[in-house]
Amino acid sequence: MPTPQLIAFDADDTLWPNQPHFDHVEAQFLHILAPHADTAHINARLYDVQRQNMQLFGYGAKSFMLSMIETAIELTGGQVRGHEIQQFIDLGKRLLDYPIEPLPGVPGTLQALKARGHTLMVLTKGDLFDQESKLARSGLGDFFDHVEIVSEKNEATYQRLLARYALPPAAFVMIGNSLKSDILPVARLGARAIHVPYHVTWAFEEVPAEQLLGVEFETAETMEEVRRLLS
Repeated sequence: MPTPQLIAFDADDTLWPNQPHFDHVEAQFLHILAPHADTAHINARLYDVQRQNMQLFGYGAKSFMLSMIETAIELTGGQVRGHEIQQFIDLGKRLLDYPIEPLPGVPGTLQALKARGHTLMVLTKGDLFDQESKLARSGLGDFFDHVEIVSEKNEATYQRLLARYALPPAAFVMIGNSLKSDILPVARLGARAIHVPYHVTWAFEEVPAEQLLGVEFETAETMEEVRRLLS
């Protein structure tokens, strides 16, 4: 394979854990609302509210916090109490300042790639302030030559980025945990995609198996394996 001119890494659940923090907050949300509805009903309604709100608020902790509040108001018929809403706000704030610890193998892999002279990028979607803060808290920022925070990661987004950096698809590599956002749109453009699975996947990032048929991409179980694939 040709030497890549730009290697991009997803952030959440690729460079550092993210989904477990959201799962923990959601579990607390379900506990608070348990007197008003059963878990399955709360989950289903929260999912629908999130799906609708992402069109307005995008991704991230702020959008999730607003979705929790809206769901609580709806499921309680407007009877949710002020102290409960405050709990949801406090839970959302925790998602904005939790300590960021890189996943195993990440610092060493980034250091090795930089030592080889590769140009590295963080390419993530979500809230600008939130994602910039997480990168700063991670201590990984100095490894990256470029940081791109986008509202969505689809074929159109990747086409714009390739044009901005004057790159043909063959010169670009995307590495991430999300088949929907990091792998499929990149592979469909003819660029190289390396999937690094994470043990939990956000419901909105799940991909039906039939969408993977005929799509060429690589899989690495660890960051050390990513390093070997790029050597």
